[in-house]
Amino acid sequence: MARSQPARFLATAAAAFLAATAAPLIGATAAHAQEGGDCSSATVQYRLVDADGKVVGADWSSQGGFHQWDTVPGTVEVRLAPGQSVGEGCSYPVSLAEYTTEGPNWASSGRQEMIDKATVHLTAKDVAGKDDDGRTWQKLSVKTPTCFGQIDLYGEDTSYDGKEGEGHGPLPDVRAGVLTPYHLIAAWNGGDKRCEAAGTPESATPSPSAPETSASPAPSAPPAEGQPSAPAEGSKPPVSPKPGATPSTNADVPPAQSSPPAPKSSPNGGNPPLAETGAGAPVGMLAGGAALVLAVGAGTVYASRARRS
Repeated sequence: MARSQPARFLATAAAAFLAATAAPLIGATAAHAQEGGDCSSATVQYRLVDADGKVVGADWSSQGGFHQWDTVPGTVEVRLAPGQSVGEGCSYPVSLAEYTTEGPNWASSGRQEMIDKATVHLTAKDVAGKDDDGRTWQKLSVKTPTCFGQIDLYGEDTSYDGKEGEGHGPLPDVRAGVLTPYHLIAAWNGGDKRCEAAGTPESATPSPSAPETSASPAPSAPPAEGQPSAPAEGSKPPVSPKPGATPSTNADVPPAQSSPPAPKSSPNGGNPPLAETGAGAPVGMLAGGAALVLAVGAGTVYASRARRS
């Protein structure tokens, strides 16, 4: 029995070695899963105020949806709803954007065009409390629409203006089903006249420098009997926008995303080393060492039994 003691010792040592090396790796994986900011989504409240700062309509609200305006919305005040715990380093961008539209509501808005945009960042200082008398809140204002328009309040700093590149996004378009902006908090529609297309000449009259006489165009052939004549170019009626799903709204907005750190040079072709993810640490090498210790112990047991036989 005494001859088997070395084998038992080696087996015990191998198990202890494997447990001791695996425990830090497991702890490292759990720690990585908890890394990152402590900022989570926050609830925004808003209200409309006039040029004198007096509340227009309902007071502070987190109710979203699309609203028809009786008068064009002026300034929008925003804050974070009370009862929230917001870290000192957390920031929540909130934007107000004005668009021209093809109609006075979402279903008739067609493809919109951005006219103006304003953004503020809400922090822990903007959380409402029990005693808010006399406090000032951050304000958002955009140009006053002069025709059919839509005003969006949303929890991002992205400009949904149809441009490409970082910080830009697609224009809202009910016909194409583009339901931007994302993280929409609330929206207002209205207006009483169609917007003039940008770049359209005010008059079709020729310029004074143009010659008074010109070659007369050849007369067009009359349409076949029973066939309607084609409308003249430029006189086609506008395409009526098709109603689409109304974008959803939610007053819970995400925090601002900080810029990711510059990637560090890595010996494996630019991919993060396995140890950085916590899932690919050198477990194989450590397990191989433990297996070697176990194999030595097994060999010792076999030799001991052979000598006894």
